[in-house]
Amino acid sequence: MSCGEPHETDCSEVLDHLYEFLDKEMPDSDCTKFEVHFEECSPCLEKYGLEQAVKKLVKRCCGSDDVPTDLRSKVMGRIDLIRSGHLVPEQDITAVAPVTPTATPAPQE
Repeated sequence: MSCGEPHETDCSEVLDHLYEFLDKEMPDSDCTKFEVHFEECSPCLEKYGLEQAVKKLVKRCCGSDDVPTDLRSKVMGRIDLIRSGHLVPEQDITAVAPVTPTATPAPQE
């Protein structure tokens, strides 16, 4: 994603480190660079807003659930694999987050 305009901080860098920004896990100088980028780049600002909303929703819905200690490292490992262009085997994905049907299938005519 990019607006096509040149920026001091590249869109790909901002998007690659968006969750570090959202989680306040980066130095203040980098946060400032990202804030400047968001002022200049509406596609990245939109992505930031979307991810911020998802994060708030997850916190509201799951904020009191205990999370297994190794879950974050597994999720971050999968994200790193995907970002590097490697495919993640389907069995690995389902092992991390098993899918359970929530809707009853529609009757067939």
